[in-house]
Amino acid sequence: MLKEYRTIRGVEGPLVIVEKVANVKYEELVEIELSDGTRRNGKVLETQTDRALVQIFEGTSGIDVANTKVTFLGKTLSIPVSADMLGRIFDGSGKPKDNAPELIPDKYLDINGASINPFSRDFPDEFIQTGISSIDGMSPLVRGQKLPIFSGSGLPHSQLAAQIARQAKTLKDGDNFAVVFAAMGVTYEEADFFMEDLRKTGAIERTVMFINLADDPSIERISTPRMALTTAEYLAFEHDMHILVILTDMTNYAEALREISAARKEVPGRRGYPGYLYTDLATLYERAGKVNGRTGSVTMLPILSMPEDDKTHPIPDLTGYITEGQIILSRALHAKGIYPPVDVLPSLSRLRDKGIGKNKTREDHADFSNQLFAAYARGKEAKELEAILGEGALTPDDQKFAAFVEGYERRFVAQGETENREIIEDTLNIGYELMAELPLAELKRVRQEYKEKYLQKYLDKAGK
Repeated sequence: MLKEYRTIRGVEGPLVIVEKVANVKYEELVEIELSDGTRRNGKVLETQTDRALVQIFEGTSGIDVANTKVTFLGKTLSIPVSADMLGRIFDGSGKPKDNAPELIPDKYLDINGASINPFSRDFPDEFIQTGISSIDGMSPLVRGQKLPIFSGSGLPHSQLAAQIARQAKTLKDGDNFAVVFAAMGVTYEEADFFMEDLRKTGAIERTVMFINLADDPSIERISTPRMALTTAEYLAFEHDMHILVILTDMTNYAEALREISAARKEVPGRRGYPGYLYTDLATLYERAGKVNGRTGSVTMLPILSMPEDDKTHPIPDLTGYITEGQIILSRALHAKGIYPPVDVLPSLSRLRDKGIGKNKTREDHADFSNQLFAAYARGKEAKELEAILGEGALTPDDQKFAAFVEGYERRFVAQGETENREIIEDTLNIGYELMAELPLAELKRVRQEYKEKYLQKYLDKAGK
């Protein structure tokens, strides 16, 4: 039997305090009926002996403390799931947003899923091609990995997210690959961009989208990534699909978490964020992975904009501890007109060597990546020396490495927003063509057999 109360003691921000309650559970769903008959929804954030703290999804404006009825529904927040979710767009609370018919669910799943048991985890070891050379060639994404993109205000992370959603795929024929895309706290303009971009390219057919707008309630922003991950887990582990989950922007999610924490009058941690921010982020990130004995997988690409481009800010800092690397976007490259402005030097995929090589990409991929990284780093040092002492202070070899930087950024890192590069036919070939312009004696990180097999034709073109 449902429990109804008219014992609201007070309203604080998005929270309502209900007294004289009994047998109320944490995360239990709540229905609020205002004096004019309007109904709102919420959930229990905290319970004490005879008191419950309830967060209202639609906000608390207009609530009459004396005449508002509170009903505890005895269940937690769940989402209806079905394979028919592919090609559909939902709002942050899981309701259809695309004017299509209501979903006929196979089942209802609690959105507060658990992280994968470490004993049951299978190690990520298969390459996912994003079509972005600076990612695929240098810091590749591996199936089952958590690889965040660290961006900044005004950088084109939305365009990059949409491009990856369109282009990402595995290289094995017959793999059932799909994308779950969750946007949190985005503007109407950004939401329209994501939806139209995937629609006009046809990528929406293999995508499930969740859109939480900037003017939607904060509590919905907390639920959006959990709904996306619950959908991804269902498709991966019950329909044997390989799912890439793109979450943007995790900074908006953390800001909503801070707002709710402040309303609950919790003791703040660093920069006002709750002390449990690390734990909360981990409950999301650790839901990605592969499971022993299961065909499907969940790979995660969270995107976050670093406030003031500060990598030590709590959100990127804690994200870096939980995930397996990071892709960092550079404001300096963006100012030079380079898209995507991926800064390869601080970027890192800790599972790179597990996902590349023979029968995955190509046997020379690791050597190729190491050599390009070393050449770019040396070229950047040469350019810094040139800026201080002038070009005359550089050796002939240093001058070639300095010139390599410009070519590498313009030809390898930079590519069009609709340009989908194959890892072998495009990315590796472009890299070797650039490598051939460097002094041969300095190319020490590529084995001789690979030089003869893959680099030599470009050396012959360069007359070396």
